[in-house]
Amino acid sequence: MNSPDQAERRRRVPAMAPEDRRAALIAATVPLLHEHGLEVSTRQIAQAAGVAEGTIFGVFSDKNSLILAALGQALDPQPTLDAMAAIDAGAGLRDRLTAAADLINERFTGSAKLMSAARVLMLSSELHPEAVERMTRSRQSLLAALTAVIEPDAGQLRRSPGAVARLLLLFCGANTFGPFGDPRRFDGGEIVSLLLDGLLVIPAGHSPAVIPLIAARQDHTHGGA
Repeated sequence: MNSPDQAERRRRVPAMAPEDRRAALIAATVPLLHEHGLEVSTRQIAQAAGVAEGTIFGVFSDKNSLILAALGQALDPQPTLDAMAAIDAGAGLRDRLTAAADLINERFTGSAKLMSAARVLMLSSELHPEAVERMTRSRQSLLAALTAVIEPDAGQLRRSPGAVARLLLLFCGANTFGPFGDPRRFDGGEIVSLLLDGLLVIPAGHSPAVIPLIAARQDHTHGGA
């Protein structure tokens, strides 16, 4: 005989096609990952989705498969790539970089817990190769988009556009994830000033010093992550 809970579950959860069920479970998982990270349980996911816990394993082979699918959707870089492509190409280098840095900061800050979870999973022996490839492509696409923002002014820079893009991503990452839990954050303009101007005060009548080792060496950056 069915319990009252089972009857209630049937009333509130209509039958769904497998792909619709997967989509509903992914949608329920994303906010839980923001809140709990990888510690989220299948029970919490099932409760949020309004299904029995066993329903999860009818459309996902295991918990990691569901989490990876949720991370893939939540960390989709396309909205950021589209916004970066819309940056005014006629603006100056500093303004373009500031706009790009603001977009990257927004992405990193809004997805910090999810990105940390993705990094942990990338180091896990249980992570599927296709998931690693998807995450790698995401990083590469972000780097390529940022490189394209920089390229029109490559002649003003001592490093290649790809190398400058890597440095900007590095600065934005450090701004989000460190140091040591410091809650203070720099905005895009401050990060770009650090990247382009450095920290030394340049006396009147003097030009910025060129670091020969960096300026002279061949840059092997090709835009991949």
